Formats: sequence, C-alpha cells, structure tokens
Amino acid sequence: MSWRKKTIDDLEVKGRCVFLRVDFNVPMEADRVANDRRMRATLPTIRTLVERGARLVLASHLGRPKGPDPRLSLRPVARHLERLLGRPVSFIPEVSGVAVEEAVRSLPEGGVLMLENVRFHPGEERNDPELARQWAAWTEVYVNDAFGASHRAHASIEALPRMSPRAVAGYLLRQELEYLIGALEHPMRPFVLVLGGAKVSDKILLLERLLERVDGILIGGGMAYTFLRVLGQEIGQSLCEGDRLEVAGAILEQARKRGLAVELPNDHVVARALDDPQPPRIVRGPIPEGYMGLDIGPETAARYAARIEKAGTVLWNGPMGVFEHARFATGTRAIAEALVRATERGATTIVGGGDSASALEAFGMADRVSHVSTGGGAALELLEGRLLPGIAVLEDAP
Repeated sequence: MSWRKKTIDDLEVKGRCVFLRVDFNVPMEADRVANDRRMRATLPTIRTLVERGARLVLASHLGRPKGPDPRLSLRPVARHLERLLGRPVSFIPEVSGVAVEEAVRSLPEGGVLMLENVRFHPGEERNDPELARQWAAWTEVYVNDAFGASHRAHASIEALPRMSPRAVAGYLLRQELEYLIGALEHPMRPFVLVLGGAKVSDKILLLERLLERVDGILIGGGMAYTFLRVLGQEIGQSLCEGDRLEVAGAILEQARKRGLAVELPNDHVVARALDDPQPPRIVRGPIPEGYMGLDIGPETAARYAARIEKAGTVLWNGPMGVFEHARFATGTRAIAEALVRATERGATTIVGGGDSASALEAFGMADRVSHVSTGGGAALELLEGRLLPGIAVLEDAP
C-alpha cells in the first residue's frame, strides 16, 4: 500500500456532492463540545471544499452507541462547527434514507450538511454494502479526513469509497501520513523513540518494526517494569505483564545485537497506591515491597530529556507515569518540555496520539511540537506497518 494518496487538490469539486468523512468523536460535557482539537484540525479541508463550491456532506461517529441515543447526537457538534466556520451548517437527524437524499439535493454550492451519528445505523460498523450504496447514490466525490477512524473497516470508511467515482484524502489525512510514514522513512538523525503507557503488549509490534530504524529507545510508564523484571530488578507491586517477559527479553536481546541502547528508568516515583494519603517517595534502583512505580524519577527524566534534546527526530507514544494525577505527572511533563525544546532547535517531533496527545493538551504544549496525531489506535497501527482499510481504498498519487 502506498501512503502517497491523491487529495482534494487533484480534482474539481465545484457543484459536486462531496461526502467528507471526518472524525468528530470529541469529548462532550452534556450537550457541549469540551475539546474541539479534532474539529479544528479538519477545518482547512472543510473551508477549501466550501470555497471551491462543493456541496458538502459531513459524516462522523460519536462514541459507541448501541443504536440511536440522544446523548450521542451530533446536533451540538454541528452547532459548534457552525461557530468555528462562521457560516451555516445544516443538520439532519438521519443517517440515510429519503430525508437525507432530499436534503442533499437541496444543498447549494458551498453549502454544508451534517448527518446524524453514523453509528446510530447498525450497518456502519458492519461495513454494510447496502448502507454504502445509499450514500453512493448521491456521492460524486468521497474524501477521507478521519484519520482517527481509518483503521476501522466501516461502511463510511471502507465500503463507500470503493463505490464512489473518486476517493481521495483531505489535508489532515495527508499531514498524518506525511509525518507518521514519510518523516519516519527518511528521519533526521539521531532518531529517538520514546515509549510509555501501561503495557508492553500494546507496543510489541511497534518496537519490533522500529528496532531497525531508530538510534535509541527510551522506555517509561508501566511497561518499563516488565523490562526491569526481565533484567532481574525488584519492582515491588509495580505493573508487570508476566506473560510478556519472554517477549520483552527477546526485544532487549535484539537491541543488544544491533548495538542499540534501550534505556530504562533508574529511579522512580513510588507510592503504596494511587490514592495513598502519604506523599510519594523517590527511590533509586530496586522498588521496595509494597510500593509501586507510578512515574519515572527526576534522574531518569533528566537523562531522557537530554537524549531528546540532541535528537533529529523524536517519536513519542505513551506517558511516563499516571499523568492524570498531578503527583505522578512530572516525568511526562519533562518529556513534553524536552520535545518542545527539541522542536525549537529544529528537530522533527511527532506525538502518536492517544494518552500522549492528551498529556500535551493538558500541559498546553500541543501547538509547540511538529505534529500531534489525531488518532491513537490508527497511529499505532500505521506505525506498526499494518494496512489501514480507510487509507488503502483511496486513490494512489502518481
């Protein structure tokens, strides 16, 4: 699969009905959008299509409904988009059918219509060709700008573009591919991979794929303790995947044979539990029985930051600790600050979505690195080398 795809710049859209799949699966508080970062990331595509006279139909999912659920309606999302665009956005509380067809027919050039949550229809997640055919009846151009959903073989992601006369990428999807694949194919050196999060099992394929490409690996978060256990270190009550010890050992051995440094924490912020009323302790080396590692310690944070600041390319996926709790956020913040400094120095810094992106948002640093992916699971699968259905189906660029 080529990652170079045709985009909306490669075709004429004036007067044509464009089905734009977006990922507006955004956090909600009651009937209000709580974080519109994903929406703002798609605005360049939407504005370009509107300015070029497309008759624009937006489709997205929100949450995981088991059928129509007014709490997961896209109506408030449409109202929020209207404010972001500064122009009317029509909303129809249907996913398909006669009412949708009539609303589409009446769309003027430059008009915008948003469909109801596509997951309200059971055919969406089943990749139902009949649902896709209903959309295809009026779709003249299909555009995917929903990177965060492109690893799902759903009707609006995979079946519909197969039936559409044209199927291309939006600007956000193009940017995601350029950074996550393009920049990694020809990285500036040294290339440093920073991995965190809870489980080794979530990152095995990524580690195996990038072992041959990177110049250094920095590991933190809960997954670090599985590696430390392999090396014979006492980890107290820290998270450890006993069924992944062999895999973790094999990864360390592969790295050793390559002469690749895999760095692990040498000090830790520990507590007896997340809600331990006693202040956290900083321990160097073995973790005492009854305590668990919940963040990397200050020595490790400083060592990792120094490596990041000297890098030419940095890929970060996964926090260094339980950053949602202020007491255990220092290590993750230190990594984020180091990425910002590396970016300012001219490095390419890529954050692979998910919890890492949430941490950057929480620290107010999301706009100070090269690229923050809008897709957690999709980014991880793409970096692992997997085929993403929603991207494979789009037209290849020459």
